[in-house]
Amino acid sequence: MPDSPVTAAESADVVIVGARCAGAATAVTLARAGHHVIVLDAATLPSDTLSTHLLWPAGLAELHRLGARTAVEALGAPRLSHAYAAGAGYGITSTFPAVDGIDYALCVRRTGLDDVLVRTAITAGADVRQRCRVTDLLWSGNRCAGVRYTDSTGTVTEISTGLVVGADGRHSTVATLAGAAQPYHTVPSGRDCYYAYWRDTTGLPRDTAAQWRAGADLGTAFPCDDGLILSLVQPPTASGRTGPTAAERRYTAAIARIPELAARLDGCHRIGRVRAATGLASYFRRSTGPGWALPGDAGHFKDPVTAQGIRDALRYGRLLGEAAADHLTDADALDRALRAWERRRVVECRAIFHWTNRLARGEAMRPMEIELYRRAAADPALAQLATGIFTRTNAPGELYAPRRAAQLAFGALRHHPDTPAALRDIASEIRTGTRDAITTHTVLRGAPPTHPAAPAPDRPAPRSELRATLTVSPNPDRRAPAADDR
Repeated sequence: MPDSPVTAAESADVVIVGARCAGAATAVTLARAGHHVIVLDAATLPSDTLSTHLLWPAGLAELHRLGARTAVEALGAPRLSHAYAAGAGYGITSTFPAVDGIDYALCVRRTGLDDVLVRTAITAGADVRQRCRVTDLLWSGNRCAGVRYTDSTGTVTEISTGLVVGADGRHSTVATLAGAAQPYHTVPSGRDCYYAYWRDTTGLPRDTAAQWRAGADLGTAFPCDDGLILSLVQPPTASGRTGPTAAERRYTAAIARIPELAARLDGCHRIGRVRAATGLASYFRRSTGPGWALPGDAGHFKDPVTAQGIRDALRYGRLLGEAAADHLTDADALDRALRAWERRRVVECRAIFHWTNRLARGEAMRPMEIELYRRAAADPALAQLATGIFTRTNAPGELYAPRRAAQLAFGALRHHPDTPAALRDIASEIRTGTRDAITTHTVLRGAPPTHPAAPAPDRPAPRSELRATLTVSPNPDRRAPAADDR
């Protein structure tokens, strides 16, 4: 990349690249701790972005911790007090297990949600700059020491800092420049994702987050703000053309193959275009190194089938800020804190990662899954346990504890009309469980592969006269009180 003339130079305690969920959560936390935080985002904010944007109770609890829940609820999305899942002729209704006293979900469009988060970060004291594209990381030896960015006027600026946070999504510039773009563990999804908004004029209750399975297709209807429904479908992956015409065709065809979803949308009116996310893969990237870290999708991504992205971006953005806040003047202590934060995310997310990959296989329901639906339809406690996996109040292992797994296996053999298919599924579940356990205790044991010890030769050092060191001084005048979200 040819050098551009640096026309401005400054310093900050922390630079965060990306102002959405993960970046805003990190910024709020560090700014409230009294640090000088600069947030750079290439987009004009607020603006839309691809997202399932369902907030389970655990996600709302994270918004509450940031002081943003009241403002998000004021956007007008209805409280979703019930979950509904249907497949193979069985329908399961449950309430949500409470997280910090919150027992409902919300579906909020990202333009409004991200606007609240950015305003919360600014109120906390962060300097949020829009339409600023990071082009380089700056290095002092093998340590990340800042960023170079270009703003909307073409001005090139260097910022020297003790910590660069890459909260810039799956196609992270920071991950690429830090040499961490290649995941160390990845699982391709068996599903594509298409969604659109519908004007809900049916008069039906708007208190349920619903999901239906039909054949290999999966579809949802989530009432959201402005009287709309977010309807998302995830058919099996398909090769061939992509683009708006293909997305429209596949979205419409998938809804037609899910009669109950089509019935829910009957009488509603589509608003806007179909959005698409194809070629997805769940992954873990190396997410920390000397002077840099990757929260949100930049470091870890799960298929949207379980709608975990916003909660995890908020939670691990906040926890990153808490981990780094007291160590920005001590490079060794900061690096230890970053590694501990990364290990924590891996350990806490690996079980739901495996669970998500099962649901993202892009297949019709298997005999043991059908048996689970059959039992949960008649057992409210089992139904709520299954819902609790999505809200992160229950671990997937609780659903497949030895006794319950045996009951599901025997039930599948008893009730499924194709005994050989049931036997194959039981064997497949044993293999999958064994493989996931091995992955958990090896690749995802909590300590990611070692990052290269030295930077690539072409990594730029700061060209400004500012020293690229970790000598930063928290300014007590910048300390902002936590927003009151009671």
